[in-house]
Amino acid sequence: MEAIHPQTQIGLVSLTVSDLRRSLSFYTHNIGLKLLRQENQSAFLGTAERPLLHLVEQPGAKHQANVTGLYHFALLLPSRVELAKSLKHMIQTETPLGGFSDHSVSEAIYLSDPDGNGIEIYRDRQRSEWPMRDGRLQMNTLPLDLQGLIGELNGRTPAWDGMPSGTTMGHIHLHIRDVAEAEAFYSDVLGFDRIMRYGPSAAFVSAGGYHHHIGLNTWAGRGAPPPPAGAVGLRHYQILLPSADALTAVQARLKAHNMPFAEADGAITLHDPSYNKIHLQVAA
Repeated sequence: MEAIHPQTQIGLVSLTVSDLRRSLSFYTHNIGLKLLRQENQSAFLGTAERPLLHLVEQPGAKHQANVTGLYHFALLLPSRVELAKSLKHMIQTETPLGGFSDHSVSEAIYLSDPDGNGIEIYRDRQRSEWPMRDGRLQMNTLPLDLQGLIGELNGRTPAWDGMPSGTTMGHIHLHIRDVAEAEAFYSDVLGFDRIMRYGPSAAFVSAGGYHHHIGLNTWAGRGAPPPPAGAVGLRHYQILLPSADALTAVQARLKAHNMPFAEADGAITLHDPSYNKIHLQVAA
C-alpha cells in the first residue's frame, strides 16, 4: 500500500455554531484567534499566516450526544512557553477548562466552545523525546505538570497578542461508528500510517511519522449515527497535500477502492464511513 505523502497536514476545520457573535467573542477573546473574514452568517479565524477555523451560524442548532462527528480539533502551538502563555490567558479570562494531559509526545489543555465543540490546545515535544517500544510510538495519558508549565513564564505576565505565529491545526479527533472500519478507510484507502490503538475503542493515524493527524474513537457509542440536521459540530475538515501529484495519488487510490467522491475547484470532497466530511486539497 502506498502511504499518503509524509508532508500531509490537517487544515481548516469548519463548524456549525448556534450564535456566531457569541462564538466570535469566545474564539478571539478567550482563545486568541484573529477574525480574518466575515461574510453574513459565517466567519474565518486563524493567525496572520493562515485560516484555521471556519464558523457557520445556524440559529437554534443544538449539541447532540451519541453521534459521530467532532471529538475535538487541536491547535498546535510552536513552543511550551506559548502553551504557558495561553494557559495563563485562559485563567485570567476565566475560560472554563475541561482537563490537562501529558501524552509523552505532547502536553495538552482541553476545553469546549460555547456550543460544546471540543478543543485541544497543545505543544509537541521534540521527536527525539517521543517514547518508543519495539519500534512503535507510545502515547500515554498522564497528569500535566501545570506548575512546571506556568514556570516557563518565570513569574512574568507577558503581553497577550493572541495565538502566535506558527500556530497550526495539529490534528483532528473524530467520533466514528467503528474503529476497524475507520482504520481501513484512513489507512488502507487514504494511506495514513497506523500509529497505535488505545484499547478497543480508539485508534490514531498519521502521515510522515507524526504521533497522530487523526484520532478515531467510538466513545459516543459503537455504531453511532451521524448527527441530525440542526446540530452544532463538524461541517467538514481539510486534509492538505503538499502537491498536485500527492493529491492525484490519493485520488487514484479512491478510484481503485471504488470510493465515491466529488471534484470542484481543485478539491476532492468525500465522506468517511461514519459520514464525517473531508476536503482533500493542495496546501496553499
